[in-house]
Amino acid sequence: MIIRRAYLFDPAWLYLRTTAVTMATVLGAYGWALFVEHEAGLRVDSVVQAVVVASALGRVQRAFDRTDRLVACAVLPCAAAGGTELSTLIQRHPTAGDAVFVVGMAGAIWIRRFGTRATRAGTLVVLPLVAVLVVPPGIAPTGGGHEPTGWAAVTALVAVVWGTALTWTAQRTRFVPTPPPAWVVRPAPAPARKGLPAATRMALQMAAALTAAFVVGRTVWPDHWAWVVLTAFLVCSGALSRGDVLVKGAWRTVGAAAGTLVAGAVSGSFGPRSDTAVVVIFAVLAVATWLRELSYAFWAACVTAVLSLLYDWFGQSPGDLLDTRLAGIAVGAVIGLAASWLVLPIRTAAVARARTAAALAGLGELLEADWHDERAVRRARTRFAHRVDQLAVSTAPLRMLAALPLPRRLSARWHPDDTALRATAALRRCAAPADALAAAVTSASDGLADTPDLAGRRSEVAAHALAVRRAIGRRPQPPATPQQPPEPRTPRPPDPAAQAALDALTALDTRLDTLTHLYPPPPTPTPTH
Repeated sequence: MIIRRAYLFDPAWLYLRTTAVTMATVLGAYGWALFVEHEAGLRVDSVVQAVVVASALGRVQRAFDRTDRLVACAVLPCAAAGGTELSTLIQRHPTAGDAVFVVGMAGAIWIRRFGTRATRAGTLVVLPLVAVLVVPPGIAPTGGGHEPTGWAAVTALVAVVWGTALTWTAQRTRFVPTPPPAWVVRPAPAPARKGLPAATRMALQMAAALTAAFVVGRTVWPDHWAWVVLTAFLVCSGALSRGDVLVKGAWRTVGAAAGTLVAGAVSGSFGPRSDTAVVVIFAVLAVATWLRELSYAFWAACVTAVLSLLYDWFGQSPGDLLDTRLAGIAVGAVIGLAASWLVLPIRTAAVARARTAAALAGLGELLEADWHDERAVRRARTRFAHRVDQLAVSTAPLRMLAALPLPRRLSARWHPDDTALRATAALRRCAAPADALAAAVTSASDGLADTPDLAGRRSEVAAHALAVRRAIGRRPQPPATPQQPPEPRTPRPPDPAAQAALDALTALDTRLDTLTHLYPPPPTPTPTH
């Protein structure tokens, strides 16, 4: 039964294969960190930092291209060195260290407003900062010079090089898929809007959540404040909207509580400094990496169990701290939710509308592409598919909230509007016609590009898509200009490729009709004289 469920979740074992590459990266970094610890006489916190950084790096580097890998070679060693210094600062001067931590996290999120590469660079900065929260209290260094800082930078560089070599080999051998090119993931140009950008809002939310978590953690649980801060960070990080942070917070709390209970039940089974505990930690970490794509709850449960086992390895029984950990997780989740909902909140419907408009822009690029250029058509089709996938990700919280079995009196109040869900479904149904259109164009580009009937039909569908985009942005249509009636054309015998393209255009227009009903155009303002 378990194997069958795993096959349904991962039928091609894609996630399992990517997990294997990630864990190979982790084990390589772990081996190097052990060697450095032994030869340089470092503390064991350097090994923990290496494992945490390599684990997260193995996941995020799947989307890296050549430029991103070069950036990682420069950014991650500097961030790792800074994380080591910050850990010492927090131990010796807690208030100053906490402030630097908050600023570093918020700044790593704020730079997302500068594009995809800046977003990935900010993610690399975050990884060593998370490692600061993972090391148990009393283990992090409080002095001893700056030698650990230099070795942390070297270890991070080794992790990047080793992970890059493994990922590149796996992608070249098609063991794992190659990431989409930069021109695919480049966001669609958005019209200028008033107010703060989304990245700035998320940075301020993170700053507020971490500040409150530090204050509460330091005050209520001075020896275990990191649990509150780590939970608040995990709830807020990467959240696209209020609905996203609500779902993630719920899964984080439920999963972390389950992981804590399981780890507490087996606490003391291995003993301090047990090699068996290390093997179990890596096994659970591998399961967490694999099941992350299935549900965030599995990831939270496994990672929490890993942290509990790590405390057990250091001789701090998680069973004795069960109530404290559960309370810290719950408080951290509430703080993260409150910050995302009260501090410059980002509405889920607004995110869905923006990504719907971006997907329609991609469809418009496909319709307006030069049909003589097969490469341009294929690129436009790939970009449209990526934006539809991104739209589905942003509306996933809405699907979960809509599925909640609420009483009838509460259903109308708490269930979200299904407009975004229906728009997503309509655009996902555009995938097959878009594929058919791209296939017809690339198979007979010279014959279709100059066909008058197809040119006229393509212009009509493109105008329809543009009108829906304007309706989503609540912008009125420009005044219509009188058009000359079309000249009569001589009927041409049907061509298979032309008929396939015409059928695809008709299907796309039908899907756009669905969106027209969901987003009626705003009234055109009456000119004043």
